[in-house]
Amino acid sequence: MHLIRGFVQMLAAFRSTFLLGSNSPVLIADLEPVLRACCTRLNVEMTSEKVLLAMNGSEPPSLVLLDLDLPRMGIGQLLACVRTNPRRRFPIVLFLDNVPAECMDRLAKGVIDDLIPRTAPSSYWRLRLDSVMRAFRRIRELEHLREAATLPSQTDPITGLYNQPALVSMLFRETDRVQRMKTSLCLILFEIQNSTQWHTRMGTIAHDDLRLEMVGRVQRLLRSYHLFGRTGNDEFVLGLPGCSLVNAVMLAERIRLDVFSAPFSVAGQPIRVSACFGIAASRGRSPVVVLREAEKALQIAKAAGPDSVQCAGDCPTTEPAPFFSLDSEDNLLV
Repeated sequence: MHLIRGFVQMLAAFRSTFLLGSNSPVLIADLEPVLRACCTRLNVEMTSEKVLLAMNGSEPPSLVLLDLDLPRMGIGQLLACVRTNPRRRFPIVLFLDNVPAECMDRLAKGVIDDLIPRTAPSSYWRLRLDSVMRAFRRIRELEHLREAATLPSQTDPITGLYNQPALVSMLFRETDRVQRMKTSLCLILFEIQNSTQWHTRMGTIAHDDLRLEMVGRVQRLLRSYHLFGRTGNDEFVLGLPGCSLVNAVMLAERIRLDVFSAPFSVAGQPIRVSACFGIAASRGRSPVVVLREAEKALQIAKAAGPDSVQCAGDCPTTEPAPFFSLDSEDNLLV
């Protein structure tokens, strides 16, 4: 009884969905009461395709239990898809009758977290699952501690965004994913206009406050997997995995309108600032090359005037509605 209660408390601590992939009525009947006792949502899928969709959904499960005899795609292809995610957020346990060599190899490589005989008693299942989840939690805690230890060297001290070396490193990893998965990746490079003028008129502290307020507005428009970094004095880069060139242009337009059309409150004064945007698509090329293309597009946008958006390549440009003239001095304040 204590063992069962301990396992239920461990599962309940995760407070999320548990995914069971099996078409075996016997296995489902044995596991379902134990998992439902956690007062969390249990998702039972009977094909590999549906299991893969559930694992890659917007709310990934906290625990995945897979029957080796799961039909259709097959466990091998399913685990190959899972392995492409270097930051898997859930433990995976296989239920099986016999232990083939390839499963032992996957266990040794960390693709799966445990192998449990289907014929074992339920008390043995609970013990092994309890151990798997505790071990997985410790690994994630160590990863977070390691990231926290390296965070100061990866972030910009003023905005807290990724600095240029960290951002470029992550873009190389995303480019590898683009090449493997044949997906899209776009970069948006944008710059606050008249940086020197703002620094002279406002001072260093007020200028930093302006940057911080701008960053906060932009972050509210982004998704969790977007990359946001500062690469220059008032120059910023957005890395957009899975984003097409058309959608990147739409996001740049939304940032132009939602972020820079409204005044900023700096040192007690409402102030309007402008930005220009350069956009480039990765197409699996080196991030250094793509950044260079985005920089050229940004220079063209800056030459076109405030609030301009320019794409590298054949993407059509947009005609911005200017908020103020570069020639105005006093009108920079609202």
